[in-house]
Amino acid sequence: MYEDKTLVCKECGNEFVFTAGEQEFYAERGFTNEPQRCKACRDARKNAGRPERVMYTATCATCGAEAKVPFEPKEGRPVYCSECFAKLNAE
Repeated sequence: MYEDKTLVCKECGNEFVFTAGEQEFYAERGFTNEPQRCKACRDARKNAGRPERVMYTATCATCGAEAKVPFEPKEGRPVYCSECFAKLNAE
């Protein structure tokens, strides 16, 4: 029923594809207008008001590797790298 459409982003001028699946999603939600911006421009616009996330560096309590975390590590509290954290949660 739906076919992919190539649209032009009004923000950057690049072409992007409005897929059949996206068109179906829009129709199910009752949206009548096609998207005006490509995914990259929509994401940039959505995140424009947000401050950039501050990442802190810590040492993994299990393997000793460097870990980047979105919170300030507290002394006496273990911090884990992504791999060690995933292993702990899998148990």
